Amino acid sequence: MASRKICLALGFLAFLWAALSAQEKTEESQCRLMAKFNLSGYVDAKNHSLIIAGLFPIHSRIIPVDESILEPVSPLCEGFNFRGFRWMKTMIYTLKEINERKDILPNHTLGYQIFDSCYTITKAMESSLVFLTGQEEFQPNFRNSTGSILAALVGSGGSSLSVAASRILGLYYVPQVGYTSSCSILSDKFQFPSYLRVVPSDTVQSEAMVNLIKHFGWVWVGTIAADDDYGKYGVKSFKEKMEAANLCVAFSETIPKVYSNEKMRKAVDAIKSSTAKVIVLYTSDIDLSPFVLEMVHHNITDRTWIASEAWITSALIAKPEYFPYFGGTIGFATPRSDIPGLKEFLYDVHPSKDPNDVLTIEFWQTAFNCTWPNSSVPYNVDHRVNMTGKEDRLYDMSDQLCTGEEKLEDLKNTYLDVSELRITNNVRQAVYAIAHALHRLSMCQTGLGPFVPDKTCAYIPTFEFWQLMYYLKGIQFRAEDGSSVVLDDNGDLKFGHYDILNWQLDDNGEISFVTVGKFNFRTSKFELFIPKNSTIFWNTESSKLPYSVCTDVCPPGTRKGIRQGEPICCFDCIPCADGYVSEKPGQRECEPCGEDDWSNVQKSKCVPKDVEFLAYEEALGFTLVILSIFGALVVLAVTVVYVIYRHTPLVNANDRELSFLIQMSLVITVLSSMLFIGKPQHWSCMARQVTLALGFCLCLSSILGKTISLFFAYRISVSKTKLISMHPIIRKLIVLVCVVGQVGVCAAYLVLEPPRMFKNIEIQNVKIIFECNEGSIEFLCSIFGFDVLLALLCFLTTFVARQLPDNYYEGKCITFGMLVFFIVWISFVPAYLSTKGKFKVAVEIFAILASSYGLLGCIFLPKCFIILLRPKRNTDETVGGRVPTVDRSIQLTSASVSSELNNTTVSTVLDE
Repeated sequence: MASRKICLALGFLAFLWAALSAQEKTEESQCRLMAKFNLSGYVDAKNHSLIIAGLFPIHSRIIPVDESILEPVSPLCEGFNFRGFRWMKTMIYTLKEINERKDILPNHTLGYQIFDSCYTITKAMESSLVFLTGQEEFQPNFRNSTGSILAALVGSGGSSLSVAASRILGLYYVPQVGYTSSCSILSDKFQFPSYLRVVPSDTVQSEAMVNLIKHFGWVWVGTIAADDDYGKYGVKSFKEKMEAANLCVAFSETIPKVYSNEKMRKAVDAIKSSTAKVIVLYTSDIDLSPFVLEMVHHNITDRTWIASEAWITSALIAKPEYFPYFGGTIGFATPRSDIPGLKEFLYDVHPSKDPNDVLTIEFWQTAFNCTWPNSSVPYNVDHRVNMTGKEDRLYDMSDQLCTGEEKLEDLKNTYLDVSELRITNNVRQAVYAIAHALHRLSMCQTGLGPFVPDKTCAYIPTFEFWQLMYYLKGIQFRAEDGSSVVLDDNGDLKFGHYDILNWQLDDNGEISFVTVGKFNFRTSKFELFIPKNSTIFWNTESSKLPYSVCTDVCPPGTRKGIRQGEPICCFDCIPCADGYVSEKPGQRECEPCGEDDWSNVQKSKCVPKDVEFLAYEEALGFTLVILSIFGALVVLAVTVVYVIYRHTPLVNANDRELSFLIQMSLVITVLSSMLFIGKPQHWSCMARQVTLALGFCLCLSSILGKTISLFFAYRISVSKTKLISMHPIIRKLIVLVCVVGQVGVCAAYLVLEPPRMFKNIEIQNVKIIFECNEGSIEFLCSIFGFDVLLALLCFLTTFVARQLPDNYYEGKCITFGMLVFFIVWISFVPAYLSTKGKFKVAVEIFAILASSYGLLGCIFLPKCFIILLRPKRNTDETVGGRVPTVDRSIQLTSASVSSELNNTTVSTVLDE
């Protein structure tokens, strides 16, 4: 047991010795910074509870590093940016203002650590690392880079810079509030969990641009974007919304971040060759500056530029000498605000206050074009590549020394211009958003906090970043200018508006930003408002609204025809087909006209179709009416003659009553033709065919009664056999049976499948032919087939009895009448089938009248001729009488057949 304890003790001593040796080895091999980042800025961290970091583009670029140096080098910056310098000063002024207030963080003060991002990603990355770790400590702290507690960051001054910085700061959930970074990708909380902003997202700005384009009727728009996240994602969102609105992007080019003659020439050529007169510029003023010089160099005018909020109010671009090329620019800007006391604070700057303040010295030198005495700060350093592709290196110091007596009041630059405080106001709101979140965090009461477990609170200065983010997300406060700032869970503004600005020249020849409208947004609701009385300057030859289309809008009467492989805004205008119209300009499809309409000659409007039917008013219809009435009058005249001379032998011969029935039926047939004239109605369609069929049935059945009598007379004369007596009532029964049978079929026709009026639009598209749908063809064939059968029986009986001797020749007259009837209706069939519309009806009427006139003329006119003009022939001896049958030489007449058989007188079979 004792030996075991000894072994354990020895093992513990060995472990302790190894641990001490490892700790000593670690201390000897501890990492130390080999160099420092070349960062410039401002720090005020002493005696403050919390530090708010800031990133601003005080310079516009970095000096290119010597490529022969193989190890990493932190480059210096050049190109002083007065606008970025003002933003940075605004942050300092806002913090000073908050520290003096008693209603926000009354027991705490806020310090700052601000770096110059030089508008480059590398400097933004360097600054972010320094915010977290500092440049003096041996071990990373990730919270304390100046000796005070880091709370949040304001910046970084550009979308690409914010994306780069947020990828580092987001790893530790450091709150970052942007004031001008509007790139839509920053709303993705999976990639950028701690990023918030007080400027609208480019999703909103793209929607605003598309609404503006639609408002002015532009459909063919080009895009130019910076070669960074801001430009690429902005144009991507813009294209998506353009496509959703059925608008087209004519071309899409990028401006290189590092000057490239080839890429710049490509963008310029796209603008010059395109028919698009409206171009969207998604870029910052710094990136846009060399592109503006290219426009001036190539003298490209007559273009309307739609500006993003990043450069619409930039004094770097809005210079009078650029107005011929960029005048009339219209774009969107965040709301303008006045910041009391800021102007005086901006004027309170002088190099003599701090000899180590290199940024103030550089500002002074650049503003007054002089060199500060005993200063190593270079003047007018420029390493950009010029338009010829060569690199300029200017290290010249100004020969004029600064006296310190220079007056800022004499300057005219962006730094002191407080007339358009838009992004500057965003900086102020970003600082206030952090301050309000810290204030609410500090006001948390123990046991009533938002954090679990046990509803705990966070406390200054021991809070964690994520706890401050809790208060920042969804924060809402009223800004100093009275406007409300409300952020959603993604850190984006819930509502707000853009001012729509237009570049115009004022009376002093300077560019002024004239507000011509607003674009309001709230969640997914957007509203563009441009008053009708807004005076907008357009940089066109006519000073009128520019016209930007790929193809002119198709006029009414045509439709858009897609061009294969080209955008939908490029199309051919194809005339609409017959029966289709496009009433409005630019229609995609032609719309069919209604059933009763047809397209006009221009195919721009549906007009009522021409209505066709055989009208009473037109010449053809009027002529047929006259013929119908005339025929009826002739028949009535014959009837009158028959009535007057009803007791004469010629009228009494061969059944006087049947003759009156034939005359009545002819009146019916000739007048029935009038039912075929005029606009068809349901009642007229039902009446005309039935009336015609019944009229012909009565006529033909009456003729059949006569022809049967003639047939029997002929058989008696030929056979010389015993006479067969035929009582007159039998002939009338034949008529009655035929008419009743026809009436029965017609009644069934009208009840079961009656004819109806319908509008025929199939024969001619441009016309509506009103005609009758005859209903059942079987019934129609039955009723007229019965009439044809009667006509055929009449013809056969009279044809057989045509040689019957008669002074009147009635058999022959009926035979000729039936021949006319058949000839008319046989010729009617092909004529009827080969015609359409009203002429089809006219053919049928002609057939009715011709057949009626034929029967009238062949049957009654010869008798009327004898009655009226040859009365001496209208006697019993001439018309008929008694004859002895033993005399074989005598011939029977059709009017009388007398025979004496076995000395018995037999009455004629034909008389009553």
